[in-house]
Amino acid sequence: MNNTDSKNPHLVHLLEINLAMLLISTSGVLGRYVQLPAIVTICVRALLACGLLYFYCRYKKVSFYIDVKDRLLLIVSGVFLCIHWVTYFYSLQLSNVAIGMLSLFTYPVITAFLEPFVLKTKFQKVHIILAFLVLLGIYYLAPDLDMESDYTKAIGLGVFSALFFALRNLLLKKKGGAYNGSSLMFYQVAITGALLIPTLFFVKINLVIEQWMPLMALALLTTAIGHTLFLKSFKNFSITTVSILGSVQPIYGIVLGVLFLDEIPTWRTVVGGTLILSSVVIESIRSFKKE
Repeated sequence: MNNTDSKNPHLVHLLEINLAMLLISTSGVLGRYVQLPAIVTICVRALLACGLLYFYCRYKKVSFYIDVKDRLLLIVSGVFLCIHWVTYFYSLQLSNVAIGMLSLFTYPVITAFLEPFVLKTKFQKVHIILAFLVLLGIYYLAPDLDMESDYTKAIGLGVFSALFFALRNLLLKKKGGAYNGSSLMFYQVAITGALLIPTLFFVKINLVIEQWMPLMALALLTTAIGHTLFLKSFKNFSITTVSILGSVQPIYGIVLGVLFLDEIPTWRTVVGGTLILSSVVIESIRSFKKE
């Protein structure tokens, strides 16, 4: 009885991170749907999410205090998030949901290699094997490489985005447990919005207003709720475990792409998705047994 009860919180944590991945995966469909320059879309998304998170934190009486010694780390991680989002959205606009999302998901591989150096954790060979499984899945999903094609450029931008996403996650893992996920995300989107505000002077405001619904969905579902749940998971799992569990996100994204954009996956997509999902299942079982 006690043993079962002790595992219930872990099951809740697994469900929370899967909900986070489902919500974050909406970025693929919404990123393709919004007809604005990627950098402008990210700016508006960040500013809207900043406002939503501010009022939520006030309502919940969440503290905005960040220790002085952690502020530089938070600023750097916010800059990394900004770079990650902008390059990811350009990747989406050059290709499709599957290519954009799956090239981004080289980040579990990058994380697995960087975590022992950044966080001084023990190197686990099993994470390299699982990350390789994810990489093999991405190989099946990617088209033939042609340096002149938009798809190849999209993959390059996706991998570049993955590097900064991994670095941002590793930085926040150091201090993420000390602060509320909503307040951390508030500062992250505030920094991103502040950096990109000048881009609003280069687009007609009526074009932004016309697309307020998908932009609000990006701000609320993808960013305010999805990314806050994602940051919360840092308290419950190692950053590499979070990365590999998060590899289910492209599966959700591809399904949403089929439903809303009619982007039908090929047999290679099915094979690649199966490989990625297998790594998620294996890591879920491993992390559950360790609790």
